[in-house]
Amino acid sequence: MAVATCVELPRIIVRRTILDNAAIPLGTTMKFSGDNTAAASTSDGDAFAGITTEEKTANDGITNLGMALDGAWDMDTTSAAIPVGAMVSLGGNQEIAISVGTADLVDGSQCGRAETTRDGNDRIRVRLGGV
Repeated sequence: MAVATCVELPRIIVRRTILDNAAIPLGTTMKFSGDNTAAASTSDGDAFAGITTEEKTANDGITNLGMALDGAWDMDTTSAAIPVGAMVSLGGNQEIAISVGTADLVDGSQCGRAETTRDGNDRIRVRLGGV
């Protein structure tokens, strides 16, 4: 499991509540876990809450974190092929997958558009928001 790597700086960063006991690396794909509350994404179909723009150490007293909603990021993929231009969604275990139509729109897991094909390390460039 690798975290996302920022390749084009985001312009839209939001603050979301997180648990104090969570250790969250920079570039972690986050899911909604409550009202404006986020946790690391672990499952296919998690509702996308952003990608962390800072690192958080467990039990450091911090209970909110900045999360990017745009920008371009190199991200790990599941084993499925993802063509350039395809919409992508959270696929679990900090990976993304090709969106499967309206299901990913309904559950909120769609997060962006693929800008490159998968490389030898199973990573692609994703533009968050799909613009």
